[in-house]
This record gives sequence, C-alpha cells and structure tokens, in this order.
Amino acid sequence: MSPIVPLRVVLIGFGPVGARFAEEIVPAVASGAIELTVVGAEPGAPYNRVRIAEFAVGRADRDDLDLLDIDALTAAGVLIHANVHAHRIDRSVRIVELGDGTRLPYDRVVLATGARARVPHLDGLERVPCQTPTDAAGDTAHSSVLDGGGALTAGVQVLRDLDDANALRAVVAAGGRVVVLGAGVLGIELALMLAGAAAVPTLAHFGPAPMPRQLDRGAAWVLSASLAAAGVQVVPHTRAEAIVTRVDADGVRRFHALVSSDGRSIEADVLVLSCGVEARTDLATEAGLRADAGILVDHGLRSWSDPNVYAIGDCAHIAGPATHLHDKRVPGGPSGLIGPGWRQAEWLARAFVSDVDGALPAPFDDELPAMVVLKSEGVELVSAGEIAPEPFTPAPRGEVAPGVAVWADEEHGAYTKMVTRDGVLTGFVSVGMPRTAAELGVLYARRAELPSDRSLLLRLDSAGEATRSIAGPEATVCVCNAVSAGVIEAAILDGCSSVAEVGRCTRAGTGCGSCRSRIADMIEASGSLETAPA
Repeated sequence: MSPIVPLRVVLIGFGPVGARFAEEIVPAVASGAIELTVVGAEPGAPYNRVRIAEFAVGRADRDDLDLLDIDALTAAGVLIHANVHAHRIDRSVRIVELGDGTRLPYDRVVLATGARARVPHLDGLERVPCQTPTDAAGDTAHSSVLDGGGALTAGVQVLRDLDDANALRAVVAAGGRVVVLGAGVLGIELALMLAGAAAVPTLAHFGPAPMPRQLDRGAAWVLSASLAAAGVQVVPHTRAEAIVTRVDADGVRRFHALVSSDGRSIEADVLVLSCGVEARTDLATEAGLRADAGILVDHGLRSWSDPNVYAIGDCAHIAGPATHLHDKRVPGGPSGLIGPGWRQAEWLARAFVSDVDGALPAPFDDELPAMVVLKSEGVELVSAGEIAPEPFTPAPRGEVAPGVAVWADEEHGAYTKMVTRDGVLTGFVSVGMPRTAAELGVLYARRAELPSDRSLLLRLDSAGEATRSIAGPEATVCVCNAVSAGVIEAAILDGCSSVAEVGRCTRAGTGCGSCRSRIADMIEASGSLETAPA
C-alpha cells in the first residue's frame, strides 16, 4: 500500500483569522492528511486584534488577548515561521519565498494577510526611515512602524498591533492628551476607553455627526450627547490639513498639534489615526492575482486567478467571477468584521479536509448579515441594515413604504429605530438600550418578523424584563462565533458559571465581546452568576 501524500498548505498571515484556520485544521495535520506551514510577520502567538484598544488603555492584559496554544499546534505537526514576511509567491513552481530566503513548496496557499490602517495626507506628517528612535531614557521608542518599511512622525500612530498598543499604553498611564482622528466605530470605541482610563481624549472628525454610514440623524445626536457625557470632547467639521511638531530635548521631532483647514488646532501628546483600513493585497497582486477592494475570490474562497490560491478575512473580496469577471470595478469588498472572517476560516479548513477525504464540502454560506456594534461600557450601540427611512415618509408611486417605528428618550440617552418590510425586520439602530438591541440583533440575523406590538421589544430594557426573550434558543447570541442561545444555555446547565467559562466552552464572547452582557444576563437568569468579574 502506497504511503499517504499529505496536502501541502502554506498559510500566510497569523492574525485572528489565520489562527482560526490553523486551529480548525489541526486534526488533519495530526493525522498526516495535511501538512500545514504558517508564516506570521509578528513574533509570538497570535492575538485578538479586536481587543487591542482594551489592552492599550489597560483594561486587558496581554494574556487576555491570546487566541490559541502555539505549543499544541507545533506538537500536532504544524510548522510555524514567526517574525518573518512572505516575500514572493512564485505560482509557476508553487513556491512561497520568505524574507529570510526560506522557500516553502505548496499545493495550496491561503492568504490571511488582513488589512492595514489608512494614513491620510497631512502637511508636516512624514514617513521617516525605519531606524526606530530612542526616547530620553535610551529605550526604543515606537513610532508607528508601517508596511512600507518606514515610520510616521513620532507621536503620530495607528492602532493595529501590539507595538502600537504599547506606545499608546505609556501615554494613557501618564494621563496624557490623545486626539483621535476619525469617528468610525474604532475611533469612537478608543475615545470612550481613553476617557474611562483617565486620559484626556478628543475625537475629531470631518462630518457633522459620528458614524454617518451607520446612524440616522436621531441616533447620531444621542451618540454625540453620550460621548460628551462620558468625557470625550467631540470636534466635528474637522477637515484635518496638517500637524504641528516640536523638537524634544532628546532631539526627536514629535507631534504637537493637529490643524484643520479653518485654522483651528488641537494640541495633544499623541495623534491616533483612525481613518479606516485597506486590504493588504500587495503580495497577491505582485504574484499576478486579481484584486479590487481585496483579493478577488469566488464563493468557495478560491482566487479568480489561480485555483491553488485562497483568501480569507479582511484581505478577501468575495464575488462571483461569472457575473463580474469583466467589470472594471467589482462591487462589495471585505466586511472588516471578525465574525465573517472566522466563519470563512472554519469553512475553508473543513473544505480542505473534505477534499483530502474525497468528499464534497458543503457550500460556503455566510448567512449571518453584518451588524455594527459599538463595544463600550456605558454607551451601547448597534446598527444593521437599512436605517434611512423615516416615519410617515410617502412612498413613490407603485411602491409600498417600509414600516418605521421610533422610540426616543433624550433625558436617558435612549433611541431605537426599527425598519420593517411586510413585518420582517430589515434594519435597525439602537443606542442606550442594550437588551432591546440584543433582541433586535438576533431577530435581524434570522430575518424574523417583529411582534405586532413593537413596545414588547422596548420593554426589555425595563426593570424586571431583562431575562425575557422573543427570539428563542436558536437565535444567535455571539455573532462573531455564531453561537446560539441554546448552546450557551446548555453550557450554563453543564456548570459554566461565568462569562469566561462560557467562552472557554463555546467560544461565545471571545470575539468583539459585545455579547458578554447578554451572556451575563443568561447566567444571572440561571441563578449561577459569580460575584467575581468574568
């Protein structure tokens, strides 16, 4: 009998999505059916980037961010190349060449290269050669080292990795002033965490209101008021144009102030750029793979350009080549959310295992629609689907107007809008009503019909109503890991008595963390909530 020839898989990228792929495929590696080699640009174990801001402000320890046990992977036979970049993919001979000269043969290569932070053009902001400066104490001073081998002006940084977080952590510990440029979800979350950590945050953004793509006017007003109440100074209508710098006693040119086009300036110790992200496609495009907003892959996550190359996570742009092959611009793009990336990683690992077993994999179906969740203590916000329709707006002739129900409580900072078509929830936004938002989230994910009395949902945030649920045990509570209420309830009945224990048993709450309060409610309802923090 001839020996089994393992399928050689090279995984490029060892962030959260790459780590999930490696974790899921380990049994096949241990059995000898698959040979997995992982290439990671950072040293050490992969960590949860979604929680990087929590680490930066001191609300999470480094160990809290760990995703998997590296020793278990290597013991199973996974070969890991850490702290090295993939330099080139030679598709003609199926070789991945690393920056240190190592050459890795492959049958299939999986790209999980993620995304990089966008850096706006600001007068005075320089990309300096990557010779990391030292601070006054002689220690290495992080200066936001970026993908092209350079670094930004000292005191200007993004927040994408542990080095970024450690640089900001020192400023937070000193109670420093931080200006965050950009009022998307990540910028707002960081500003709120900074305020909670006794730093002095200013949130500057271009438009009149934060999160313009995800919020309607009412929700934006409530959020702005909540930010101010939390201690975040919000500066709208800021068209950032330049930075002012100063030279410290150690001779390093550092950030001093952000200047807008109308002449206003905001002084701070650090400027954090939160201006969106873009997929890392350089390695793919240099190898001749087609890319748009990300690396173009079909609904089997396979590259349009090479059947032996796959992409998952923030670098993957899923679209049908049969429909868009000749389009100059392909609609859609990476979701930018951890949940879809994890589901892609899990499915692709299963598909590879099915392939080596000679079976047909189930088709990939990312059935859970995307929801934008603001993760912050004291300011709860969820937005999904269509939110633009307003009550009593006449529909165009021949069309049926959507149903719109709005609840606003200015005094308590609460707002919810529900948009329905034929009674089915097609979009909602909720601020300051966490349990209502959680219930709407699971109903939206199921494309469920709302109760005819919408006030039943609003009452969930009333005293004595917190444990009631309309959606049932099949409803998804943890969107990141697709964990249902029934699975969590079973874990609680099996003895899980804290949010952390439920997470270890089911993975619920280990992604963005927005569902932790809902899990805590479920534990409390069971009568087993621990008094110690989860």
